[in-house]
Formats: sequence, structure tokens, C-alpha cells
Amino acid sequence: MAFLADALSRVKPSATIAVTQKARELKTQGRDIISLSVGEPDFDTPDNIKKAAIDAINRGETKYTPVSGITPLREAIVKKFKRENGLDYKANQTIVCTGGKQVLYNAFVATLNKGDEVIIPAPYWVSYPDMVLLCGGEPVFVATTLAHGFKLQAADLERAITPRTKWIILNSPSNPSGAAYTRDELKAITDVLVRHPHVWILTDDMYEHLTYGDFVFTTPAQIEPNLMDRTLTMNGVSKAYAMTGWRIGYAAGPDVLMKAMDMVQGQQTSGACSISQWAAVEALNGPQDFITTSRKAFEGRRDLVVSMLNQASLIDCPMPEGAFYVYPSCAKAIGKKTESGKVIATDEDFVTALLEAEGVAAVHGTAFGLGPNFRISYATSNAILEEACGKIQRFTASLR
Repeated sequence: MAFLADALSRVKPSATIAVTQKARELKTQGRDIISLSVGEPDFDTPDNIKKAAIDAINRGETKYTPVSGITPLREAIVKKFKRENGLDYKANQTIVCTGGKQVLYNAFVATLNKGDEVIIPAPYWVSYPDMVLLCGGEPVFVATTLAHGFKLQAADLERAITPRTKWIILNSPSNPSGAAYTRDELKAITDVLVRHPHVWILTDDMYEHLTYGDFVFTTPAQIEPNLMDRTLTMNGVSKAYAMTGWRIGYAAGPDVLMKAMDMVQGQQTSGACSISQWAAVEALNGPQDFITTSRKAFEGRRDLVVSMLNQASLIDCPMPEGAFYVYPSCAKAIGKKTESGKVIATDEDFVTALLEAEGVAAVHGTAFGLGPNFRISYATSNAILEEACGKIQRFTASLR
């Protein structure tokens, strides 16, 4: 009799974590490695947020919290959704979780039955399909194209919906592509969803505050109020406020779903870290200057990386609207040989050879469901990005 659950055979380890771990191992062996694989701002958490956490410790805010979060944070979430997204929620329609991942997992555990389908546009964040599989559902992938900016098209969504569709996941700006939907592009999607009342919408807005130029962020329930009763709007403090290690994600949605997610979380982890929750209260309610400053820095980094990668032979790198990733194509490198004679047959071969030859760690696009591409995170300094992109240029020029 097998000891491990059958469900584990349906999933695989996170590719982004695996690449990051491989880069760490090479570093410990003495290799000079530049890791562009991790989706984490390099900035420190703002001082006012750190001070709020210290104050919370000194006040003795170190006990268990309510499962769905402390009242001040849930009220801050309500204010945030109203202030920034024009969405009206009550505090009891929100939930605070240990990171955005738990929001997603709670929702799937609470709603998916065996065989339920979840539509996932590709490229997608690596954890979406495996979470669906672990919860008994079936991911249904809908490929996007570079020609359409890696954005789901309404006609493709319409074709993917079946009577078994339970959810669609929308992530804008996107990890891994950085693509973000304009209001009109999102309206075309929500028009389809209005016609299919059995389909729920899970919108991952984690990169909401990282959009560039004159791009204006919108979220599905804001575009189409008729979808409010079947939309879970998810966000968090990790990317916008450089608080990845604090592990706070949050969401708002209809009563029936939020009660179910609260019940799941109550039997899983209970409330998120009390200190982190008080820090998140300050993040949402306090000064927002940090967002403006970090966004400007990320925009400059984006422009630098796109420019340098497009100067590399065999690489085509589109200009993303948001997040801190680029998703260049390495299709022209497929079939080429490295200086050691190894054939580049896949995008995984490409990033592996790049890591071995130049010590630059990126993640292959097929891990995100769409290749031959690779993802680079530009959440690091300009100096490091210039060095890394120079090494990529040298690597691609060496292919024959």
C-alpha cells in the first residue's frame, strides 16, 4: 500500500523555487551567480510599517487572532477596496490569510469538487494549476499569444467554458508576463462572463500598484458590478510594500464564499501572524509614498532590461505594462548549439545553458505553460541588471 496520497502524483514542485534553489547551491559551490528568478522586491519594508510591527509587539499584540483577521485590518481592507477600486465590501466579507497563496488554496478547497474545471490563461503563475489539482479540480489552459500581448481573448474564453467550469483565474498585471488588461480588454472578458452565471471569477491583483506609464489599473468587479456576487478579489501587501516575508494576503467576496473560506482556514492555520497583521494595517492606512517611489524605480529597470534584451541576438522581448517581470521569446535560439556543442532543444535547455555558461538564473517559460520563452525578474539593482543582461547578450552571441 502506498503511503503518500495519490493527489501528490498530480502535482510538481514550484519551478521558480527550484531554479532559485539551484542558483543558491551553485553560489555555495563558489560560482558567481546572478539570480533573476525570484519574484521579490529588493527594497526594504518601509520604516513606518516596521515601526507599527514593533509597536504592536510592545503593546503585547502577540496572541491568537480571529481566523479571518483582526478587525482593524479587515476595516483597512474595506477602505482600500473603496478608495482604490470603487468596490463596496463589509468587513465580514473580507479575509486575511498567510500570504496570497492561502487565499487561493482556501477558495479552491472550499469550492472544488472532483472534475470541476478552472480556466487558467497561459502563461500562468506556476502554483495555480497545482493548487487546482490538489483540490480535485481540473485546470483548463487557454493559451495567449505575443501578438495579443499575452492577454486572454474573449472568443478563446467563450470556447473554453463548459458546464463543468467552476472558476476562471485572471491575473493582471501578470506573473510571469507583466501583461496588464486595459479597461476595454477587461470589459470584453467580463461581457463573456456575464453570459455564463455558473462561472466564478478569481482575480489575482497582487501586482496592482506596479503598472507603468499612463496605464490605469482596473479589476473585474469594478468593470462589471453584476459579477460582484461571484467574484473573489484577491490582493496582498507583499509586492506593493516590499513585505514578502511578512506573509499577508487578503481578499473580499460574497458572504457564502467568505464563510466557507473562514471555515477552511479555521481547520488549517487559524489566523495569520498577529504582528504582520498590525504591520499590514499601517501599510494600507499609512502614507503611500513608497509605492510611487518603488514604481518609478521598477519602471526604469523595466526599460533598461527590455532595451538590453532586444539588443541580444536571438531574443525578442515585449514591453510589459506592469509587475516586475519580462517574458522574452527565445524561439530563435531553439536548434542552436552552445560552445560546448550542446543543442538548445527547449526553453529549459536555454536557461540551463545560460546558468551554466554565464551564471545567470532565469525560469523557463514552459514552467508557466507557454514557451519557448523565459522569465526574468527585474526586482534588483540597475547595476546587477546591466551585468546580467550583458551576460545574456554574450551567451546568445555565442550560440551557433
